[in-house]
Amino acid sequence: MAKVLKAAAAVLTGVALLSTVATADVKKGKRVYMKKLKAPCGFNGAKFAIKHTQDEWEKIKGAGKMKEEIVKICPHAKKVVSKLRDKYVNDVYDFAYEYASDSGNVPSC
Repeated sequence: MAKVLKAAAAVLTGVALLSTVATADVKKGKRVYMKKLKAPCGFNGAKFAIKHTQDEWEKIKGAGKMKEEIVKICPHAKKVVSKLRDKYVNDVYDFAYEYASDSGNVPSC
C-alpha cells in the first residue's frame, strides 16, 4: 500500500511540474513582446495576438515564417526582429497562439 501511495505522489508531482513548464514559454513570450516588440509595434500584446486564429499562427510557425509575420504586423520592428534569437521567436509564437483571436484568452499586457 505504501508503494502505491508513493507512486501516486510521484505521478502527481510530475504532472504538476510539467504543467508549470508548459506555461513558462507563454509567460516568456509575453515578456519578450513587452520588452522588445511593444514599443516598435505601437500596441499591446493582446492586439498583436488577435491578428490571427490559433490555426493560422500554427500554419505560420510550421512554415517557418514567424519572423516575417511579426514584421508584417509590426513594420517598425524589423530591426528588432532580425536580432531576435529563434528561442525568443518560439516564445512569442507560444504567446500569440495562447492569446489568438479564437482562444478566448486575454493577456494582461
